[in-house]
Amino acid sequence: MTDRPADDALPPALARVFAPLHKRAFGMAFGLACALVMFGVTAGYLLRQPSPGFELGLLGQFFYGYTVSWSGAFVGAAWAFVVGFVAGWFFAFCRNLFIATWIFVTRERAALEQGRDFLDHI
Repeated sequence: MTDRPADDALPPALARVFAPLHKRAFGMAFGLACALVMFGVTAGYLLRQPSPGFELGLLGQFFYGYTVSWSGAFVGAAWAFVVGFVAGWFFAFCRNLFIATWIFVTRERAALEQGRDFLDHI
């Protein structure tokens, strides 16, 4: 006999751990965070104007239209939002796929293990 509950239900705290992430919401949150960081870094650079300076202008190679200026800060924030959204959506997709696959494999292994001694009882 085992000490497992008869209904095979997970405790609520554990069920929240394995709950799937909402891909669009996670993408929006991560995109917004990336946009705020991009705008903050550019604005901080423009307000502080460090003498050796960072090469923020190199971001224009990746983000079309980005320059180290106030208008460039908005363009960079828009691009950072797009890139962050795609990265967040993809992360949530991969995490959900991994968790679902892991749960499926674990359940199937348990089912095979339960039925392994089936012929011994006949």
